[in-house]
Amino acid sequence: MASPLSPFFKSPLTDLTGVTISHQWFGRCQKQEEQALDCMEAYGLERGRRECRVLLDDYKECGMRAKQMARFRAMIAERDRQVKSGEKKIEELLVPPPNVESF
Repeated sequence: MASPLSPFFKSPLTDLTGVTISHQWFGRCQKQEEQALDCMEAYGLERGRRECRVLLDDYKECGMRAKQMARFRAMIAERDRQVKSGEKKIEELLVPPPNVESF
């Protein structure tokens, strides 16, 4: 995770501005972040890192999309390999755009 779980100095200002660096304002990782932070709050910081490992990993993957990007790069590499080896032509792999009135 990019930001620490608790601020160094806690004040009403940190309570008000804490959500600006989180996914709690309808972000796509809102559910994962809430579950991970609830678990961390229940166990504490040190024990929570061990007990909540699965939830924290899910939250990290949601935010950074490392597996999704690796899968995307693998698909592009496979497409390039097929074109270079002559298995397929680039014209076969390109999908025509939808009709203008199809939406």
